Amino acid sequence: MLQTTAALIVFLFPLAYSPGPGNLFFAANAARFGFAATVPANAGYHLATWVVTAAIGLGFVTAMDQAPQLFAALKTAGSLYVLWLAWKLVRAGALEGAQQARAASFTDGAVLLVLNPKAYVIIALMFSQFLAPAEAPRLWPVLLITTIFTLNNLLAFSAWALAGGSIAKLFQTPGGARWLNLLFGAVLAAVAIWMLLT
Repeated sequence: MLQTTAALIVFLFPLAYSPGPGNLFFAANAARFGFAATVPANAGYHLATWVVTAAIGLGFVTAMDQAPQLFAALKTAGSLYVLWLAWKLVRAGALEGAQQARAASFTDGAVLLVLNPKAYVIIALMFSQFLAPAEAPRLWPVLLITTIFTLNNLLAFSAWALAGGSIAKLFQTPGGARWLNLLFGAVLAAVAIWMLLT
């Protein structure tokens, strides 16, 4: 099992640490509000990650295969949700939003994961590679893979948030905060469009 765990981590490393919707979302929030403010959303995202991953590993992928329209609906809903978060960030800057803006919440983090169909694809691919079809009982291998996947993502997103938090120190004035909101709002909008088109 140790060899499988090591192979799984190597498989997941480029997926988790390369730029993607999740890491850019947390980097943008940390840049605007600081690293500590991202903790609730990070917790929400990764609690949802663990639950969704375990569900897929225990058979949810079969339901998705039988209802491809669900995948398309999640893809659209997820893109629109990230676009909405980007609009809130941009608008906060335009309104001198130091008092009006707020960091992403636990719920925002959970919704971001649930409405991200790319996560479902990666999770299904991971189980197809690292869970033997005839493995019995399946519960413990699924829970182990789920936990490794979740912790790996948590570390990656925290690293991106730390990088974003260090950027925030460069923007201490109201004018700087406005430009920061516009910049990272644009990044999140680009992520939303990327999620929608790919």
